[in-house]
Order: sequence, then structure tokens, then C-alpha cells
Amino acid sequence: MEPTSRSLAKNAYRPLEPGEQYIPYVTADTVMSEFTARAVITGILMTLLFSVAATYSGLKVAQVFEAAIPISILAVGLSQMFKRRNTILENVIIQSIGGASGLIVAGSIFTLPALYIMNVAPGTLTMVLTMYIVSVLGAFLGLLFLIPLRRYFVADMHGKLPFPEATAINEVFVSGEKGGEQARTLVYAACIGGVFDFLATSVRAWSEIINFQFLPFMRNLATGAKATVSINAVSLILGLGYITGLRFSAIICAGGLFSTVILVPLIYHFGQHITGTTIPPAPLTGFPDFIPGMSADNVFKLYAQRIGVGAMAGAGIIGIIKSLPTIYKAFSLGFQQIFHPHAHAAAAARTDRDLKMSTVLMGIAVCTVAVGVFFFYLISQDPASASRALTISLTGLAIVFIFSFLFTTVAALATAMTGNNPISGMTLVTLIIGSAALVAVGLQGDFGKFAAIVMGAVVCTALALSGGFVTDLKAGYWLGSTPRYQQLSKVIGTLFAAMGVVLTVMLIHFAYGKADPQTGQFLSGFLDTNTIPAPQANLFATILSGIFDNQPVTWLLYSVGLVLAVLLEMMKIPPLAFAIGMYLPLQINTPLFIGGLISHFVSKSSRDPQVAEARVQKGTLLASGFIAGGAIMGVVGALIVLAGFHSYIDLAVGEHNNTLGQVISLIMFLGLCGFLYWDSRRAKVSA
Repeated sequence: MEPTSRSLAKNAYRPLEPGEQYIPYVTADTVMSEFTARAVITGILMTLLFSVAATYSGLKVAQVFEAAIPISILAVGLSQMFKRRNTILENVIIQSIGGASGLIVAGSIFTLPALYIMNVAPGTLTMVLTMYIVSVLGAFLGLLFLIPLRRYFVADMHGKLPFPEATAINEVFVSGEKGGEQARTLVYAACIGGVFDFLATSVRAWSEIINFQFLPFMRNLATGAKATVSINAVSLILGLGYITGLRFSAIICAGGLFSTVILVPLIYHFGQHITGTTIPPAPLTGFPDFIPGMSADNVFKLYAQRIGVGAMAGAGIIGIIKSLPTIYKAFSLGFQQIFHPHAHAAAAARTDRDLKMSTVLMGIAVCTVAVGVFFFYLISQDPASASRALTISLTGLAIVFIFSFLFTTVAALATAMTGNNPISGMTLVTLIIGSAALVAVGLQGDFGKFAAIVMGAVVCTALALSGGFVTDLKAGYWLGSTPRYQQLSKVIGTLFAAMGVVLTVMLIHFAYGKADPQTGQFLSGFLDTNTIPAPQANLFATILSGIFDNQPVTWLLYSVGLVLAVLLEMMKIPPLAFAIGMYLPLQINTPLFIGGLISHFVSKSSRDPQVAEARVQKGTLLASGFIAGGAIMGVVGALIVLAGFHSYIDLAVGEHNNTLGQVISLIMFLGLCGFLYWDSRRAKVSA
């Protein structure tokens, strides 16, 4: 086995100069163990473990933790147990397989529990098969749609997109290989970030959210004008912001500020005197009927956030139009490989070797047919819809294909920009438009709600997979992995992750469901939203109930967002970054911006380019440690809650004294920011 280079190339995180090439950590001509039985088996075990844990915590504590980074760290650590340590490329395969767990979980539990909430779930066996088939087919569509765009995202956009989560994974693997100072930096940053986030979120030694309403001026703004500013003061998001950089984090934060300090106050200003007329989409469960009784958060979720959803849809359309040349080239190559296989037989470099485009195209065709057949079978089971089963199933298939294809680029681009994949917003667009289409072709009642959720679940899983998979591919590009093996790894991970999700959802269903005393059949699975919140599924259930019960849909709000995306593109402002900021709560956007500011100040802290670069690189390592530590302690915190031990460590300082909790949080967060800046500046130029 040939030795690898001892460090990443200096151009790993910056745009390439004309004619410059990026040489990966493991060069293309290096012979090294990669797609081995050990890596595959370890990855499968990781997938089963994390899919069960992520499903349970997602439904129980309304939080799906990101599995990719903890799995990366475990892969490095577990390799010490073997006489022959895993190679860095074997660890990439473990992460690629295991990382499917969190992606399949998000796609499934954001949507499918709505079937139980609306009490339209089929029998147990049908439900098990539905969940598994939906998860697998959706994931395969997301995977196959993304493969033709791999070179565009990981190579053509090299250094132009920050890929914050992929950077963290990359630093974990490289530090594990190198050891020494880099490994120590990553470990102590992970410890600091993990302890900080654990104290803030699980122990609640101070307030996780700083809303500044302990200041009379800010409190008056919030109550009088519904204008609020808040910070989610945790190290994980701060680290994401540092790696994202100032430009994108500033645009994202600007979108959040536009929603919360412009749109929300304006909507409240014009609606505060309206008490006799309900403005759609109100009233909804848990929300006041009229705007005067709403909080700033109510107004944001009901109105401003939906404009953000429309803006994301508009950004997706713009993204597809701009990437049409890349898509055309990729699929043209696929057709050429089908009809002229020998003309394209020359082997590409190992690090640029995908599944054959002919295989990808045939895979897309097979998945599309399978989705159509599955929809036709389900709809044929409804006596009221059986006569129109072909029309309805083709309509659902068209919605799934179009929106999966359309939003694959959006999901990948959003993840590459911010480390956040706003799949719930894109799924919401799919459900609204798709449900309207299903109603138009005659699908009604409870079965219509069931069909719409199944349709939305396929798209949601496709988007979750594509957003997470672009992270894997970028980390593999930096490290020198074989893309084809990563793609096969995701297929394996999907098959086992879907199994873990199905088993866990059914266990929770039987644990919390309510049975009919006469028939013994379970009527509903998630009755108590305090016990099983499932917030996304509850939202989708509420919206679908409104559509199929002929309640008005806020088309105007979505249209305003779509037009806004066009205006942003005309002003040369990345519309997707701005739209993500509009959609996400402001407390997530603000620490991203603060992290980006720190990154900017570190890069400008020396006039010597080499010193400045060394400082930025150390800051990247520290930020990666914050992300890793926060992710790991998020898993630990979820397990503590699930085990029922949370009450023993919960100080609830912010709950008992909001002012004290927020003041402590502000001091601690400023200290964390100061540490990130100060320690980054201690970097020295290597000899």
C-alpha cells in the first residue's frame, strides 16, 4: 500500500486558479483498501443503530440528530480495535453507509406519522410495506438524480460553496490520520463545544435561546410591533457559521431579519384591528383565530414563513434553469453509453469514477415505474377511486418525479451552502400543489389524505437523501474516495436504514396508540403531542386536512415568495440562501452570521497571507470540533431524555429566571466566540 500525502492540499478550501487542479488526500493512482467487507459490515451496524435511535428521538423529542459526524468519529475510533487499522477510505465508506440513517429517518418521520395523526393509516402489514417501499424508492430517486450533478457540485463549484458539514467530516478523518497537533485541536474543540451545548440544551444551566427581552426596549418591540431578534447560543451553529463564511451567512441572516423585523411587523400592523374576518391559513390548531391575538412566532409561522417557502420554490426553479447545461451533458452521456457502450469504454481516474450514466438512467426509469405501480396498487384498494386509479396514480407519479427532480438541486445546494437542508419547506410545497392536483382529478376524503402523504413522503425522502449525499461526495472528493463505491454504499445504507425506521415507528405506534375496545384495531398512533410531538407531521396533517376539507390555501403568500426569488436573482443576490433565512427561525440564522463574522475577522487578522491562511485553517479545525462535539452531545442528550434521566440533571435556569438565564447565556456565548477568535489567532505557519 502506497503512503498518502500527510496533509490536505493548500487549495482544498479555496477556489482554484485558472489551470490549477486539486490533488486529493489519497491520490487517484494510490492503491488502498476501500470498499471492503469490514467497512460494509461496520457501516450496516452503524446504520441500524443510528436509524433506530434517530427515529425514536425524532418522534419523542422532536429532534433528528445528524448521524454523519458521530459515525465519522466512531469509524476512526473503532479502527483502533483491529490489528489492521481501517484506511481513511474505508472510514469514508463506513460513514457513507451509516450516514443514510439520519437521512431516511428525516424523510420518513417528517411525513408518515401524519397518517396516524389523521387516523387514515392502513392495517399494520400494509403500513409496514408502505413505509419501507416509500423510504427506499424515495431515497433511490434522490440518489440517482444527484449522481449526474456530482461533478458540478464537488468539482466545478470547488471552493465556491463552503460545505460546512462535509468540512467537519473531512477534518475528523484527516486529523484521525495525522494525529499530533491537529488531532489535539479537534479533540479539545469538540470537548469544549460538546460540554457547552450539553450545559445549554440538556442541563439548561443557562438559556439556549437569547431573545433580549430582558431589555425593556426589546420587550416593547416584541409586544407592540411583534419585531423580535434572537440567538440560538450553541457552539454547533456557531461552528457551521464559521465554515459557511461571511458572504453566505450574511445573506441567510438578512433573509431571517427580513422575515422577522419587516414582514412580521408589517403583517401585524395591517392585521391587528381585524377581528371579525379570518385571514387564511388561520385558524389552525394551536393558533389564535385572529391576528391581534397572535404572538410574533404565530405570525411568522402562519404568514412570513410561507413566503419563505415560496421563495425556496422560486430559487429551486431558477437553480434548475441555471444548471440545465450540466444536466443536459450528464444525461446525454448516459444515453450515449446506452447506445454506444464501446465508444465510452475508456476508464476515468479512480477518483472520478461514478456509476455508469446508463445504469443511472435505467435506475431512474425502474424507480419511476415502481413508484407508478405502487401508487396504482394503493389507489385501486379504495372503492371510490378504483375507477380513476390510472389517472390518479399518473398524476401522483408526475408530482413525485417533477418535484424530486426539481428540488434535488435545491436540497444539495442548500446543504452545500449552510449545512441545513430545508426539506420540510420543499415537502410543504409538494404537498400543497400535489394535493390540489389530486383533488382536481377526483381524489377525496380520508383516502386522499393518505395518498397525498405517501406521495409527499417519497419526495421528502428523496430530498433528504440528496442533501445528505452531496456532503458525502464532497468529503470523498477531498479525501480521494471512489465516487462509485460511495454511491453503492448509499444504496446499502438505504436498504437497512429503512428497515430500522419501520421497526421503530411501529413499536412507537403500538406503545402510544389507542385500540378500539371491540375490534382491538389501533385507531391512532400519536395522540398526545406532548408525548410524541412529531411537529412536521402535525403541520402536514393540519394542512392536508384543510385542503381535502376545501379550506382556502395561501397561494398568494407562496406566489409573493416566488416573485421575491426572481427579484433577488435580478439583484445578483443568491435567492436560495436568502429564502432559507426567511424560512428558518431567526435564532438559527444569527449565530451563523456571528460565526461568519469571526471567520472574516480571523482572515483579516494578519497582513502576511501565510499567517492569515494558517489562522483560518486552525479556525476551521476548531469550528469542525464545535460541530462534532455539539452533534455527539445532541445524541447523548436525546438518549438521556429517552431514558427518563433528564429530570435529574435539568437545572432549568432560564425557565425559573429568564433574565438570569439569558444574561448567563450571553456572557458564555460571547466567551465562546472570543475563544474561537483568540485560539484561531494562535496558529503558527508550519515550517
